[in-house]
Amino acid sequence: MHIFDELDHRLIALLREDGRAPVSRLAAALNVSRATVQVRMERLLQSGALLGFTARVREDHADGAVRAIMLIEVAGRSITAVIRRLRGLPELYTLHTTNGGWDLVAEIRAANLHDFDRLLREVRSIEGVLNSETSILLSSV
Repeated sequence: MHIFDELDHRLIALLREDGRAPVSRLAAALNVSRATVQVRMERLLQSGALLGFTARVREDHADGAVRAIMLIEVAGRSITAVIRRLRGLPELYTLHTTNGGWDLVAEIRAANLHDFDRLLREVRSIEGVLNSETSILLSSV
């Protein structure tokens, strides 16, 4: 198992800002050689800390989909059954368990308001869902 040092953390931070940055630019920013950056990147990839390199796109400029966050309260011990049903809904982009007053947090991506409305009704009709609160995401800042 790889133990991350300060240089690894700084390299990861730079790659989060620009995953396509040239090795020479990363080396200059870190004040190390290109070879050091290449070795570190290879080690981070092999360890699984880096999964790959990609372009980041602002979500509010993507495809015009309706995006929202839904907080879901679940009755007693029905969490497993509710999660199983929620996973079958294609508009639920991500689903997380959480602590506090809500049991689950779902990220929703629906093609339009009609599909969004339908999804809200579907989630609320699932046996074991006691309550939900949904906020539409308007713009990324």
